[in-house]
Amino acid sequence: MISVSKLLCGGVAEGDGLRYDAADEADVEQIREERQQRPVVVWNVTKGCNLACTHCYAEAEAERAPGELTTAEGKGLLDDLAEYGAPVVLFSGGEPLVREDLTELVAHAADRGIRPVLSTNGTLITPGRAQELQDAGLAYAGVSVDGLPERNDAFRGREGAFDAAVEGIEACLDAGLKTGLRYTVTESNRADLEGVVDLLHDVGLDRFCFYHLDYGGRGAGIRDVDLSPERRREAVESVCDLTREYHRQGEEIETLLVGNYCDAAFLVEYARQQLGDGVADRVRRYLEVNGGDPTGERVADIDYQGNVHLTQFWQGYSLGNVRDRPFGAIWDDESSPLLAKLRERERHLTGRCADCRYQDVCRGASRLRALAVHGDPFAPDPQCYLTPEERGVDAGGADGPGRHVDAD
Repeated sequence: MISVSKLLCGGVAEGDGLRYDAADEADVEQIREERQQRPVVVWNVTKGCNLACTHCYAEAEAERAPGELTTAEGKGLLDDLAEYGAPVVLFSGGEPLVREDLTELVAHAADRGIRPVLSTNGTLITPGRAQELQDAGLAYAGVSVDGLPERNDAFRGREGAFDAAVEGIEACLDAGLKTGLRYTVTESNRADLEGVVDLLHDVGLDRFCFYHLDYGGRGAGIRDVDLSPERRREAVESVCDLTREYHRQGEEIETLLVGNYCDAAFLVEYARQQLGDGVADRVRRYLEVNGGDPTGERVADIDYQGNVHLTQFWQGYSLGNVRDRPFGAIWDDESSPLLAKLRERERHLTGRCADCRYQDVCRGASRLRALAVHGDPFAPDPQCYLTPEERGVDAGGADGPGRHVDAD
């Protein structure tokens, strides 16, 4: 995650220590005082879901699938993650609220010192359920909304999903639960981005996470509605402009970009152009600490059956199963050639990523998208939108000044 509000507006958040080793700059309680050494773990607690989203990376289904980790196994997993030192567990799905024991699992994570957070479509959150989760120690609920009502409901496969999600957001806020938006930006819903922020800010949200489409699960099947590099650049610039405008008005919203570390390079360029060299240099220093794309290092995924994955989006590749070995033993085992190469990916990146001057803050961005498009996990990310000049490449060749370069 890249915090636009911190980098461009000097905002503070509870994740500053975890992401930027900048806990001493924040006057709010921190998740961790130092940059994380162990991965944030996404746990897809179920494959069942009450919606049918077109971009679902987990390919969730209406009915819960066999083989879910039981309540006892889930608690054992949380004990294992606590022992290993995972700072955060993100309960995801499917839709995690279809599990009757979710509150019990959240409470167990909190009791073991792991920060429990939730990724949900929001439609099953009632006032009573929100209060239960808050009482259990849930630290944050991220509610997915992907457009204003018509577009969101088309994305989610159910009429009324938008209104139900807003009701869920309101229930969380009324319970005193920190809540934010999760928004996956595509060509289909780009036009609604600013309107959704305005509307949900009026509802009471002050945290907005904008995700780039990753090509996992059903997300791989809608690549044709992904943004072009030019349109992606415009969308990211719009998030930067929107954030700064809210802060100028005294509304200190938190905005984050997720899933494409090309954004890190762009923020440095944006800061240099809009705010000057001093701010740009400061932004870059923070991003160097952050360390670029975290796949296989600072983020991990465990699916509903206990299989361990490089990220939640890359569920076609498993490193092992927590029913067979502890999570830490799986994560520290670099006998997987792919895992070992990802952890030293700078040696293996090809094409425009190999000599980009922003490699240290991006690290090639999504290796899954590279694999999906090029058949090579170390090829360039097709979502890169930097110009040759920004990448530090002589632009006098065939591509011409300021034009986007093809992925290969």
